[in-house]
Parts: sequence; C-alpha cells; structure tokens
Amino acid sequence: MTDSYDANSEPSFEGRPRTYTIIEQEGGAARLDGDLLTYTGQDAVVIPSKVVRQYRHVARRIDLSYNCIASFEGLADFKELRELVLDNNRLKDGVKIPLLPRLETLSLNKNLITNLDPFLDALVKSCPNITFLSLLGNVACPNELSCSDKDEEDYQRYRYYVIYRLPKLKFLDSNLVTAKERQEAQRVGQFMRVVQPSADLLSKQDELARKRSQEDDPDYSPLPDTLAREGGHKGTYGVCRYVYYGRHSEGNRFIRNSDL
Repeated sequence: MTDSYDANSEPSFEGRPRTYTIIEQEGGAARLDGDLLTYTGQDAVVIPSKVVRQYRHVARRIDLSYNCIASFEGLADFKELRELVLDNNRLKDGVKIPLLPRLETLSLNKNLITNLDPFLDALVKSCPNITFLSLLGNVACPNELSCSDKDEEDYQRYRYYVIYRLPKLKFLDSNLVTAKERQEAQRVGQFMRVVQPSADLLSKQDELARKRSQEDDPDYSPLPDTLAREGGHKGTYGVCRYVYYGRHSEGNRFIRNSDL
C-alpha cells in the first residue's frame, strides 16, 4: 500500500509497516518502509533537504547507496539514526562526520577512502557506539578481493588496527570480531597503523620528478659514445676450479668424489 506522506502524522511501527513515497522535483524518489528510508540510485550529491524535512523524525535506518554523495550533510537532523548505508558513493577519508551518538551500523563499501587514520579519528569522535563497520572496496581496506597487491596478512593488520581504534565493534567488513581477535588487537593494534604520504607530498614529488626529467639531457645514454674497434677489445680468461659444497640436492649426483 502506498500513500502520500502527511507531515502531521507519525507512521505506526507496530504490526505491518505502512509505506510512504515522495517524488522529488528532479524526478528522484525517496521511499519509507517502516523506519527504513531508501533513496538510492539518484545521482544525488547530498541527501535532498525535502527528504530530510519529511523523514527526519521517523527514519532510524537510511540507505543512500549508488549516489554521488561526498558529505554527510543533512544527516545530523536524523536524531534517532541507528543504521546508515552509503555504499558506492564518493566519500573521502577527510569527510566531516556529524555527531550521531545512536548510530550503530555504518556501511561505506566502495567509496574513496584511502587513508584510514583521518577517517577513524572522525568516526571515533562522532559515532562512539559503532558496532558494525564495513569498508570493503576502499583503498584503505586492503582486502585481497579488491586489492590484488595485498595479502591476508595485510588485511589482518588492518583489522587489528580498526578493532583497536573502535573497541565496541562486533562486525568488521561483514566478519565477526572474535574474542581472540579483540584480545590480540588490544595487544598489537596500536602498532598496526599504516602511515601513508599525504596527497600534497605526492603532488610535490611528482612535480619535482617532472622538473628533473626536463632538465636532464634528452640525448643521454649510458652506453659509451664510441664503440671499440673490431679486435681491439680487452678481456681476460683463465682456468678455475669450482668446488661444490651443497647437500641434499639433485646436483650432487653429478659431482665426482675427486671434485670434492
């Protein structure tokens, strides 16, 4: 059943939930099903202000996947927010996260988070009760499925560090945080931090390398300017005795006793 939304009425969460749908002027649709607000695949840069006004008092779970969202603008108005899904968006590690003290579940799969520390700093400050976090598909998450140059040890170090920073976590990237893993994270987590160069530093290094390449002689070659005359090269040769000391090798059967 689909009805138009009445801002003066509160939907009942008891029994079978009712569904409310609004149509944005740009043609996108937001859908409320019980306490779940869905606004996906609309190429939105931020959550529309009309959606915020209509649903901020009723939505406790929000799915904003498959948009172009690059900030948490507007989400601070959802005071009862418990679950937030922002998969396949454009959030970066320096994003400002508003105070969301009731938020427990945060899914940010396939965003643009490259440096873990700034993101975790903001998360610890603004979302102190996070118990589920998923960062799969981000550069900051060295998962073997999304990063071919990473291995299982890289991913485990990442888990130790995130669990150390967020001690209330129960699930990380859809995997349960075990008691043994939590204990190990408290022991070694602080040493698992991966330090990455800043974007400014990388840009300066690239610029310096470009200038150096321009200053270098384009005709430079490591080869000598002239070749030696035929038959005029110098070399040496001689006879040496090779002694093989290897053991437990197939090569031993080709060594005569007199060579040992």
